[in-house]
Amino acid sequence: MVNKLAVNHPWYKHPVIISATIINAFILLLALAWSGNPHELSRLLVEDGIVEWMQFLAFSLTSGLLGYVAVDRWKNGGMRLGVLVLLGLTGLVAVAALEEISWFQRILQIQSPEFFLQNNRQAETNLHNLGFGKESLHKAVLLKLILITGLIHNLFLPLLARKRPAVRTFVERFGLYLPPLAASIPYLLLVILSHLLIDHPRKGELGETFGAVHYLATVFGAYFVGVAYDKKPLFAGLDARRVSVLFTLLMFYLLMTGWMLSAGAGAIVTAVGAD
Repeated sequence: MVNKLAVNHPWYKHPVIISATIINAFILLLALAWSGNPHELSRLLVEDGIVEWMQFLAFSLTSGLLGYVAVDRWKNGGMRLGVLVLLGLTGLVAVAALEEISWFQRILQIQSPEFFLQNNRQAETNLHNLGFGKESLHKAVLLKLILITGLIHNLFLPLLARKRPAVRTFVERFGLYLPPLAASIPYLLLVILSHLLIDHPRKGELGETFGAVHYLATVFGAYFVGVAYDKKPLFAGLDARRVSVLFTLLMFYLLMTGWMLSAGAGAIVTAVGAD
């Protein structure tokens, strides 16, 4: 049976979905407005810049949300496959968050161990910039996996599920969810536009930020208030709407916090062309 919240409140009208799209569109418009000023655009895109701190904050909160859902399901239904999948995703997203800021290395001013000095493209303590052939692990492998997984999860499976509802049921059986097309299509469109309209060696950071904000919104929407989700969410009815509005405020607060953190940490503008 389809979740009543998803039926009574169309996806495109849900405040969390709308807020994620507005935040991502604002970031792209900001990049376009600063595209004529290399210094300002670099401030947005470089290491410890606005978008990197946004990625860290969004991934961190998403990891916390996934972990909360996993523990709640564990307590109420025992250790099942869906719980294990959610716990795995919790750890994976947490690692992604820490990788974005090199595990606090630059903030704490910690020298990289010898292994990373020799094998990391930026001499940092992180995994995604490790050398992999002529490129980094990030460019050679991870970006391709993210692209394939993102298209399958955000476009192909949701489209297929519209004609075959059993697809959504199958996905949710493993503790996963499918984002609503009302969230996925704007997200994918913004990624495409960022690659076409922005001329900067690190323009790929925009797409990563869009993804971080997109998944923060859709993870909350699915598991907590039942947006495009058939299983019982953690909140329902009036409480779900109130919590959703509060969560949108938190999302905008994260954008402001990312901006302030970038100014406090001091964006590294010398890493042109870094991953």
